Amino acid sequence: MTDPIADMLTRIRNGVNAKQAKIDMPASKLKAEVARILVEEGYLHGFKVLDGKTELGSPRKAIRLFLKYGPHGERVITGVQRVSRPGRRVYFGRDDVPTVFGGLGTSILTTSRGVLSGREAVKAGVGGEVLCNVW
Repeated sequence: MTDPIADMLTRIRNGVNAKQAKIDMPASKLKAEVARILVEEGYLHGFKVLDGKTELGSPRKAIRLFLKYGPHGERVITGVQRVSRPGRRVYFGRDDVPTVFGGLGTSILTTSRGVLSGREAVKAGVGGEVLCNVW
């Protein structure tokens, strides 16, 4: 797999469309940080890093995301878009950090201070590579 973040976002998109309660995927530190931001921004209930054997049957570490839905089963995550890809990296300076849907969505950046949401990056005064947009 050449783009594990795109795989993660696709699994989230497919899980939300299928109204699943939880999603399992191979774990990495970057995926755990992206999941942490999604929990902080209110898009997920939570996440857990699993050791050893999982439902996937692999002996590697896995990460389990608990998806969030509204009171009547409506989706909290309506869209996920990968911005920076391995073939085309997208960077923004501290003054050019994008807003998603006029502030209704969230952009996730990798910066010199770690993985941050767009709002946190603006507050910290740093720019970086935009991984994805979520709304």
